[in-house]
Amino acid sequence: MREWQETEIGPIPSEWSLTTVGQLVEDGVIAKPLDGNHGEIHPKGSDFVSEGIPFVMATDINNSKIDLIDCKFIPQVLADSLSKGFAIEEDVLLTHKATLGRTAIVGQIKTPYIMLTPQVTYYRVINKERLHNKFLMYYFNSPLFQDTLVNHGDSGSTRAYVGITAQRDLPIILPNDVNEQKAIAAVLSSIDDKINLLDRQTMTLEKIAETQFRQWFIEDAPENCTERPLSSIARFLNGLACQKYPPENDFEKLPALKIRELRSGISEASDWVTSKVKEDYIVDAGDVIFAWSASLMVKVWDGERCVLNQHLFKVTSEEFPKWFYLMWCKHHLAEFISISASHATTMGHIKRGDLDAAMVLVPSPEDLTIMSEQMKPLLEKQIAIAKQVKTLEKLRDTMLPKLISGEVRVSY
Repeated sequence: MREWQETEIGPIPSEWSLTTVGQLVEDGVIAKPLDGNHGEIHPKGSDFVSEGIPFVMATDINNSKIDLIDCKFIPQVLADSLSKGFAIEEDVLLTHKATLGRTAIVGQIKTPYIMLTPQVTYYRVINKERLHNKFLMYYFNSPLFQDTLVNHGDSGSTRAYVGITAQRDLPIILPNDVNEQKAIAAVLSSIDDKINLLDRQTMTLEKIAETQFRQWFIEDAPENCTERPLSSIARFLNGLACQKYPPENDFEKLPALKIRELRSGISEASDWVTSKVKEDYIVDAGDVIFAWSASLMVKVWDGERCVLNQHLFKVTSEEFPKWFYLMWCKHHLAEFISISASHATTMGHIKRGDLDAAMVLVPSPEDLTIMSEQMKPLLEKQIAIAKQVKTLEKLRDTMLPKLISGEVRVSY
């Protein structure tokens, strides 16, 4: 029977240790964590260029990945003149300001380093016999650490913030044998690798569908097509003011689907709504959702059953197949984003009139049937993959706290 030891954050296996970020620095296990440059030497918008050193903000880190394509860039001459924030391959990144707790590991990069903003800290392992960087990232992702990070936030700040000094006090649970750390990381990585593979398959399917759609309707449209407004080929149902429909009990309730959930999925922070709303406002996996306010996007919902909130359209049609109105919504999205940005309001949006003005080419019933034979399987495959991904994410998120706490052990 395995033995346990009591610590200030709860029981852990007897052959594990509870330490802190500061102690790991003093022991020479990690370098002193650093974030980006503050104050006057912080790069400004006028410093950004189309190519150069990636300038990584908290918003560039999502789902343990760093967006090194759509991030900002600064000239290397400027980057070399800065005093800190130089992250290199294998560094673990942690967002610590405004958006707390996002993580990633710097993979292979084409530049000598990437530059961090003051929102992001790098953790650099210098004694790999004591600490495995992937284990550290997964530990950062664990609910235990995430809750601790929030509790260390500066309550006097208008935005959540855990500075470099405060980070030194953050607790770290470590298996003393680095091989056990690697084994834990390997289990979780195997799930993430499968998710990444499925995500790449989805991207390939989307590109195939977009290419085919463009060929049919943009480059070589059939001569017998008719032109109709986007609003006429589908129903755009706006959601409810969900705060007006609170749950009556703990059994007849569903999460509210807001823009936040559309982007990141249902979470513990999601609001709850009574399930006794009109069926039209219930959203199931596979439904097409169009965010028409603030962050405009079109997405096939891949989460659990929920209730449609205002500022979102549920798009359906009894006349046309799902792939058809989905692709036309996506086709006009850039135009809608431009319209939204032009509105002199605090929250950009589009109006029903914009749906009326967006035109769609409608092929003959015969041509539409032929097109559907190619497009419908592509969309069905994407929906099936999305369900697989959700299952794997649930498995990973269930195993993560058990592995990180030592409740479940792995052979190594």
